[in-house]
Amino acid sequence: MTNIKDLAKRAGVSVTTVSRVLNQHPYVSEAKRIKVERAIEETGYLQNINAVHLSKGKTNLIGVVLPFLDHPYFAQVLIGISEQAKEKGQTLVLFPTNYEIEKEQQALRMLRQKQLDGVIICSRVLPLSVLEDYVQYGPIVLLEQRQSEQFSSVFVDHKEIFTRALEYLYKQGHRDIGYTIYRRNGTHSNVRDEAYRAFLERHQLSFNPDYCFDGALYLEDSKAVFEKLKTLNRPPTALLVTSDQVAAGLVIHAEAFNVSVPKTCAVIGLNDEPIAKAVNLTTVRIPLKAMGEKLLDQVLSSEREHASFDVILIERQTV
Repeated sequence: MTNIKDLAKRAGVSVTTVSRVLNQHPYVSEAKRIKVERAIEETGYLQNINAVHLSKGKTNLIGVVLPFLDHPYFAQVLIGISEQAKEKGQTLVLFPTNYEIEKEQQALRMLRQKQLDGVIICSRVLPLSVLEDYVQYGPIVLLEQRQSEQFSSVFVDHKEIFTRALEYLYKQGHRDIGYTIYRRNGTHSNVRDEAYRAFLERHQLSFNPDYCFDGALYLEDSKAVFEKLKTLNRPPTALLVTSDQVAAGLVIHAEAFNVSVPKTCAVIGLNDEPIAKAVNLTTVRIPLKAMGEKLLDQVLSSEREHASFDVILIERQTV
């Protein structure tokens, strides 16, 4: 039976390096990691140490890749995943990534090494082409609108949501409409940009690049939005905010920045988190917990499925 010394000799590295790779230690060069993983695959070493699991064909471990644990959006999704996992006898392995590629790759390596039965990806920076290389090792499920035969997915139509919210503000008389995002290069951010530009073109409104406020995810990020608003000669009269946390922050801090919501600046949030009701925020309700439950069901299924969820505009007092 192959042991760690055999792997080290075959890979041309030290026993310590092999141990670090097996334990997912971050301080190993990519070149050495590849050599060790190749030796593992050639000798079937992981098949030996996981013999109990593989005799049953499963580990009952599901990886969950998500950027943050402390943001209510992902927390609600995770509640749905975890409750369904408990019901189905599964154990979750969490990978909070902070959008770092290496941490996303760690989950995929564990899938390839048969240490996970499947992976749920709630948000990512890795390109889809990289994920496609790993589906042969187990199911990968995405929390995004992705019609692919290789992945199951759970999603809401963010383009439709954005369009509906923009049209709602337009009907309320607003023509100078801005919006906030977290990442400019995110999958949903690109979709929202398309919806925003199409809205402007449809109503023959001019595009103002200063009306897009990025880096906005948490409540206190609202202050930076206000600081930027102060620099504009013609600030927007309404903001479509892609996080209830930021939207609530705008409502809470408005007076300190001499802004009146909704009189001088209307605000629409997204998700309908508990804080939205507390500050009477107009927002879009997304069934995040139910979507999390569906993600867990999909990762345990052998069938590929794309599940779309409906949303509801909740009118309160900020528009």
